[in-house]
Amino acid sequence: MNDTTKVAAVAFSTRYGAFDRSLRHRLLQQMGTLSQSRLTMTDALGVAELGVDAPAGADTLRARVRVHDPAFYRCVAANGSVGAAEAYIDGLWECDDLVALVRMLVRNRDHLDAMETGLARWGGLMMRAWNALRRNTHAGSRRNIAAHYDLGNAFFRLFLSDDLMYSSALFAHEDESIDTASTRKLDRICAKLDLKPGDRVLEIGTGWGGFALHAAARHGCHVTTTTISREQYELAVARVAAAGLADRVTVLNRDYRELEGRYDKLVSIEMIEAIGHQYLDTYCRRLVDRLEPHGLALIQAITIEEHRYAQALRSVDFIKRYVFPGSFIPSVGAIVGALSRTGDLRLVNLEDIGTSYALTLKAWRERFMSRLADVRAQGFDERFIRLWEYYLAYCEGGFRERSIGTAQMLLARPGNRREAFVPGLARA
Repeated sequence: MNDTTKVAAVAFSTRYGAFDRSLRHRLLQQMGTLSQSRLTMTDALGVAELGVDAPAGADTLRARVRVHDPAFYRCVAANGSVGAAEAYIDGLWECDDLVALVRMLVRNRDHLDAMETGLARWGGLMMRAWNALRRNTHAGSRRNIAAHYDLGNAFFRLFLSDDLMYSSALFAHEDESIDTASTRKLDRICAKLDLKPGDRVLEIGTGWGGFALHAAARHGCHVTTTTISREQYELAVARVAAAGLADRVTVLNRDYRELEGRYDKLVSIEMIEAIGHQYLDTYCRRLVDRLEPHGLALIQAITIEEHRYAQALRSVDFIKRYVFPGSFIPSVGAIVGALSRTGDLRLVNLEDIGTSYALTLKAWRERFMSRLADVRAQGFDERFIRLWEYYLAYCEGGFRERSIGTAQMLLARPGNRREAFVPGLARA
């Protein structure tokens, strides 16, 4: 293990009672037939080599796990995959390649699902009850957003690209810098929306103002952008003033459901995940209400496979529990269905850039792990560091296995008569 994955100074137990041995045996049996994978698990009782090599011509995923305390097995038995994450945060186990381990479990979903049986079902019921209390009402949305985005602007500056975009970049190749890839993503969105001087643009979900600054400076349009994060709002206002764009960018600290007026163009970059599935129709209806009859909208959304969407709504995973309370990942079909129920917006172009999100997360994780001294200096402890390391690796693994994707969805109202919706979008 490298020193960036060191375990916090905790008094671990290496004594395995009969119950612990039984739980260990059960988990090793479940993991024993992982396909296209080689997992080495080491604990006080010995070393277990698990998995089956991939067939010739395919890659075998490899990872090594060291269990420091038998409480790890109890956590997994009680809370399944969320319990495994909790045990990692507590330093009960470590891994030399978290991304590869996540990919193994995604690639072998039957094994992952098996972790959610038995006692873990009861733990899942408790987590679902907790999650039900995190509904995105007006007040609930502010609370849920604050839980993640109000960690402090200085924290996010440690690992995001220079434009402070907290969403997938668009890479032309794996070795490209995240700053270049992030600018390409913004250029791509502006080209799809055909932004022109004088366009009135509404952005739902400001972030720290990256898109608004880019669109106003490069295309001469006026952007009205809104966020319900106080931290984001204050920094976005400051960045707009520093860029001398106060006459072109208006930053609001307002819920998207409270917005008024109509705009020529609308953009919402990875904000839809924060609304909660109960409000998907409401969100889509607001898109129509805020657009002129000739308007265009672009949504960039993290998406899940259609056949897993319903199950995902019923479950509470690590992300919902510890990173983005009240969130959900929609499927493309769920979004299109909501659009068809709520108005006349038509999907005219879709591009999946999920492979770029894997590279984006890799860049964020590498930057984060290289700045741990600065993270600690901001007052964050080892549990927080391990939670974020796990979160970034967890998401990267999902995108690399394409169990989740990222869709740029271009939407048009019937009055839009643009002939070429996506002209000249070469990546390089």
